[in-house]
Amino acid sequence: MAPRAPTEVVTRKSRAEIERMRRAGRIVAEVLALVEGELKPGVTTGHLDRIAEAHIRKAGAIPSFKGYPGINPRRPFPGSLCISIDDEIVHGIPGERAIRDGQVVSIDAGAIVEGWHGDAARTFYVGQPPAEVRQLIDTTRAAMMAGIAAAVPGNHIEDISAAVEDAAKPHGFGVIRQFVGHGIGTSMHEEPQVPNYRTGRRGRKLEPGLCLAIEPMFTLGDYRAHVLADDWTVSTVDGSLAAHFEDSIAITEGGPEILTAV
Repeated sequence: MAPRAPTEVVTRKSRAEIERMRRAGRIVAEVLALVEGELKPGVTTGHLDRIAEAHIRKAGAIPSFKGYPGINPRRPFPGSLCISIDDEIVHGIPGERAIRDGQVVSIDAGAIVEGWHGDAARTFYVGQPPAEVRQLIDTTRAAMMAGIAAAVPGNHIEDISAAVEDAAKPHGFGVIRQFVGHGIGTSMHEEPQVPNYRTGRRGRKLEPGLCLAIEPMFTLGDYRAHVLADDWTVSTVDGSLAAHFEDSIAITEGGPEILTAV
């Protein structure tokens, strides 16, 4: 889930705290794998949400997203997954909508273990994607990995942002600016923010114990986005397809470690 405004000052995490985040992250990774296996034409987004919540709770965790406050205080997020389809970038609400062949489906999942969060997202295509859509999805994934690789002690937030942006530039993909990556820990959204584009500011220096969620969002068209009438779903202004990838990581003396992995 991409933040609107992180709410806490960033703190360095101890190894014990990172291990709790790793447990939460492993559950998130399991959920994404489970949902991928269920993703086929005719399946509703509500069904995917229900199996995700069941797995999270069976594992002894709490869904991070369910009840999360949004821009409208009377409309907290109702699901355990964000499921965004085609031109929807992030924060799609699960319900009775059925998945169709030929759709781009982005799944964002979060879990809390003993007060510590894991957060990750993947984009899938239902069926065989056209070449430009495959390139969009593959490039967004590659951009996330490039951003993670740049998350080494001594670098700055801007080094992550540059690595992500540089993956999009050769293909002319739109890089979403309204929503960004973020710090993560006892809150899902902590400082620092991690833009997916160069801001001209170096940002926080990276050091061991800093935990981040790196999440590029690219489009086949314009980078501009808007929030739909449900107060949650974010869509491209021009209707172009979008892709979204995210992993939570811990920066260690030896480099970045992905926490949202099985």
